[in-house]
Amino acid sequence: MPTTGWAWRMLAAGALFGVAACQPMADVPLNKDDLTSGAEGVRSFQDDVEFLKRHMDLVILGGPDAGSRVAVAPRWQGRVMTSTSNSDGGIGYGWINEALIASGELQPHINAIGGEDRFWLGPEGGQFSIFFAGGDPFDLDHWQTPPAIDTVPYEVAVRDDSQVVFTHRVTLTNYSDSKFDLRIDRTVRLVEPNSLGVALPASVQSVGYESENTITNVGTAAWTPDTGLLSIWVLGMFKHSAKTTVIIPYRNGSGDALGPVVNDAYFGRVPDDRLKVSDGVLFFLADGAYRSKIGLSPRRARPVLGSYDATRRLLTVIRYDLPEGNTDYVNSMWELQDKPYAGDAINSYNDGPPSAGAAPLGPFYELETSSPAAALAPNQALTHTHQTYHFEGTEENLNRIALDVFGVGLDTVGAAFR
Repeated sequence: MPTTGWAWRMLAAGALFGVAACQPMADVPLNKDDLTSGAEGVRSFQDDVEFLKRHMDLVILGGPDAGSRVAVAPRWQGRVMTSTSNSDGGIGYGWINEALIASGELQPHINAIGGEDRFWLGPEGGQFSIFFAGGDPFDLDHWQTPPAIDTVPYEVAVRDDSQVVFTHRVTLTNYSDSKFDLRIDRTVRLVEPNSLGVALPASVQSVGYESENTITNVGTAAWTPDTGLLSIWVLGMFKHSAKTTVIIPYRNGSGDALGPVVNDAYFGRVPDDRLKVSDGVLFFLADGAYRSKIGLSPRRARPVLGSYDATRRLLTVIRYDLPEGNTDYVNSMWELQDKPYAGDAINSYNDGPPSAGAAPLGPFYELETSSPAAALAPNQALTHTHQTYHFEGTEENLNRIALDVFGVGLDTVGAAFR
């Protein structure tokens, strides 16, 4: 979720729980108790697709006989809404805000409809923000997600069973009154799960896809650090469980050279029973029961992160572009900033009640990646690729994959919060 994410969550929470009473009976979402218990995991990919098709057109990647399938929504900026590794009867992996979608209404400030790979742009806050108008205070009333990454559909340029290509052109103005004329090109395509470079036991069910996201400066002026830069930001929202743990390998080294291992100050320090920092890898509890967020700088991040859901025996891996030596990442804090290019390369968010007795938005958890800041001359482009892999199988077989990808076994992951 965005760096100051509770803002949009407060705006959307009413949409999640407030519109349920007026929905058509066929579209009544799971109730709050079901969501909190993790019972939404029994819903199939086909359940998700049938619901979504009542409200929007979808592009389904993967032929009718394919086990790996991915549902993409042109109406929502080419967003991957959900995916599966086991055809129509398999679990749908993406978190979907059914109540907001079923309402048919657009919300002010943001429409948090969910989905496991969505295209965004940064920065959110600061003097170069594209979410605040110049001179406005950095508060909820003045915060506005640009329509180009919230409500505007993207044009489908090419599509077949294996990929879909979108394009969109927009002009954005930042807080400092700098204008950005840009073209957005986004491709979502299936990838072979073995392209991750690990051995996959035959009994493991899997799906892999990537979003290739490009922004091009189609204006006449260069984008410079002094007047503000953009970045590509990809966010995935997934179904939580009581036994889901985010796994993030990181670069070892001194704090003087690389800075802190993790930033956990977004919503206040994360308690020790929810964040464990071990040698070269950290673990973050993603149970949908405690609102918290962490981030890693490009100096600490590695080009892979993921999660393991022991309840569903589901291993998720995110691999993304992390250019070596590039440490300028936009800062999205809601304040005028001394260091506007000292932001994070990756983030993870765990949803939960904002206060005692209050309802969470989902709950769900998020895995996010960002590109470096885009200092682009006219006609120059920047591309950020974000790959998502899901694996289902026995713990023994998934353990082999986790060892190869993250360098830790699932027994270590499971013991982190036992």
